[in-house]
Amino acid sequence: MDNTATAFHEGERRAQALAGVAAPSSTFIRSFMTEQHRTFFASLPYVVLGALSPDGWPVATLATGLPGFLSDPDEITLHLAWHPLSGDPVVEALAPERPIAILGIEFATRRRNRANGTVLANDADGIRMRVLQSFGNCPKYIRTREPRSLLQLPGAVERYPALDAEARDVIMTASTFFIASCASSVVHGGMDVSHRGGPSGFVQLDGDILTVPDYPGNRYFNTFGNFLENPRAGLLFINFDNGDLLHLTGEASVSWSDAGRSLDVRIREVIRRRKALSLGWVEGPDIGIVSSSHDV
Repeated sequence: MDNTATAFHEGERRAQALAGVAAPSSTFIRSFMTEQHRTFFASLPYVVLGALSPDGWPVATLATGLPGFLSDPDEITLHLAWHPLSGDPVVEALAPERPIAILGIEFATRRRNRANGTVLANDADGIRMRVLQSFGNCPKYIRTREPRSLLQLPGAVERYPALDAEARDVIMTASTFFIASCASSVVHGGMDVSHRGGPSGFVQLDGDILTVPDYPGNRYFNTFGNFLENPRAGLLFINFDNGDLLHLTGEASVSWSDAGRSLDVRIREVIRRRKALSLGWVEGPDIGIVSSSHDV
């Protein structure tokens, strides 16, 4: 059954209208996880996580563990056997009843599935999540990468009010980053964390404003729809060589010009976590833009 009327919140429907696209089918947006998605999540050694900080800013991070650290007691519950390290911006965001989003992405196969919902509990056993929405995405714009272990301990946590030269270089040479957003209402799973990818250098900087072109995707406009309701963004850039993480927050705005859509984020806070990951990745070839159906 097509649940378009209820699967998309008002901001997403406005974004779809502004983009001039017909209302997409929401057949593949479910209020539960399919068996295929449950199996996929359980196979991953890492997931991207989005949450909403107590002061209302979306934040994004990467959670890692042995395959199976993400499990599902049932079709509407995810259990993450993981706790964020000190200095991770999601530390204070993972309280019960707060919104949470998970993106399972497998760089080697370019497969990705998403789950949005709320935190049920955060205790000694890890984080439990109530799934409100579960759906797949096509593999467009995902750069292939093979994981490798990094034998290192977490390093320093650095905080800046603005981008320094190192951060600017990471951003302007990136071919991948992740963006967290949250609608004013989370009735429809309004917390979201999404992949953004393109050729190296597709992200531009002008002072403290980051600009990203919007490439055609699944036409759901989850991120842009959230920004129409709440123009706050949390960005995550990964140094795939050394495991450093760069967390950014900023005010977001979308250009809907005839020349093409683009996203601007004015950076307000920068957090760099040195050697935050015990995983690195070896980059594969850029196989470009592909045409594919939803990964369901």
